[in-house]
Amino acid sequence: MALMSPLDAAFLLPETRDQPMHVGSLQLYTKPSGAGKDFLQDAFQALLEVDEIAPLFRKRAYRSWSTAGQWAWQEDTDIDLEHHVRHSALPRPGRIRELLALASRLHSTLLDRQRPLWEMHLIEGLNDDRFAVYFKVHHAMLDGVSGLRLMQAVLSKDPDDTTLRAPYMPYEPKRRSEGGSSPIAALGGLAKGALDEVMALGPGLMRAGEKLIREQAAALPIQAPRTILNGSITGSRRFAAESWPLDRLKAVGAASGASLNDVVLAMCSGALRLYLQELAALPDSPLIAMVPVSLRGVNSEQTSGNNVGSILCNLATDEPDPAARLAKIQESMNDGKAAMAAMSPLQVMAVSAVSMAPIALGTMYGVHKLLPPPFNVTISNVPGPRQKLYMGGATLDEFYPLSIPTVGQALNITVTSYVDRMDFGLTGCRRNVPHLQRLLTHLETSLGALEMSQAA
Repeated sequence: MALMSPLDAAFLLPETRDQPMHVGSLQLYTKPSGAGKDFLQDAFQALLEVDEIAPLFRKRAYRSWSTAGQWAWQEDTDIDLEHHVRHSALPRPGRIRELLALASRLHSTLLDRQRPLWEMHLIEGLNDDRFAVYFKVHHAMLDGVSGLRLMQAVLSKDPDDTTLRAPYMPYEPKRRSEGGSSPIAALGGLAKGALDEVMALGPGLMRAGEKLIREQAAALPIQAPRTILNGSITGSRRFAAESWPLDRLKAVGAASGASLNDVVLAMCSGALRLYLQELAALPDSPLIAMVPVSLRGVNSEQTSGNNVGSILCNLATDEPDPAARLAKIQESMNDGKAAMAAMSPLQVMAVSAVSMAPIALGTMYGVHKLLPPPFNVTISNVPGPRQKLYMGGATLDEFYPLSIPTVGQALNITVTSYVDRMDFGLTGCRRNVPHLQRLLTHLETSLGALEMSQAA
């Protein structure tokens, strides 16, 4: 048994039926040349016959008197793969529309806490003879960066490699178990770690917090306006997805001096502005986005757990001019990065937790109904693979991330780059974010407006 880190456990504590706390991905594949009609059925059977499961996917969330009520990981020695790995087919006519509807339903259901917190669904019936894989895993186990690194580790870069691999299969040499220590020893380690963290924060955190407040004055939590995106939510989800050529976004960035992430934020800002205008719900004050930032080093081999901070970004949705909106977003992000650069990763996580606290409190006590939202929307950009990947000889064409709407935050936009595309995944509460798919049209309109503003 190994106790969870406080950050990992924080994704279990606020989970309710209305607020599932898992993340996922929807992957579209082209079958290998010459593959028969039973290709996916054969792959499904092979995946069920796997003898060894990677340690990460044997972990089950657990707490009791022996852990003093703290969440811990316990190894599940009797995994039922037929529960975790499933085979589905789309109804006719098998369009992307039907696929997204199925992904929406699958993403709405809670993972079973009596088992390891993950599921893999193989989906056939697409009208272009492709197939899809929907994979979901609890956020307590993986964050976006570690999930992508895991995917890259198990998929092949060789189109002729027909070895079938899945995320739950071992993909690296076995390491010494994280567990093995007694609960008392584990609790002692947790107490010492907590004490070390408190000592590390001290005056440095105060100075860093003051700098953050000063340099991000335009994006303080108290300044986020209340919108239709910031009410109570249900557990029912709607998912929309689309891809854009990476070169289009890079061209806007090169012409404006903005980063690729700034352009992504500006695309989303313009789309949200149009979407809320369409619903007569655009506030006079600019929307604020919470932008997760990975704290892992570039060379970090960590492929589990969470290691993330956040920046609050002024989306400038009150600004009608696309170029001026992009400039304000760039300025806001630069201020946030400068403030973050003055802090250690531990301090970044602590300061970021301040803006996240109302979400946890809102889940338990309904605080979101009384206080202004800390931010209006989460927009995350996770760099993905730069070359084609393959699963059992099948080509991975598109990779769409699904994330977590929370109480008071009914929409999450997550973006992943893959080869020469930017894949946008929009996950929203079905009740609070009407006509979510219209945001895809508005994203294209927003990108076109940015291109025209830079060409002028």
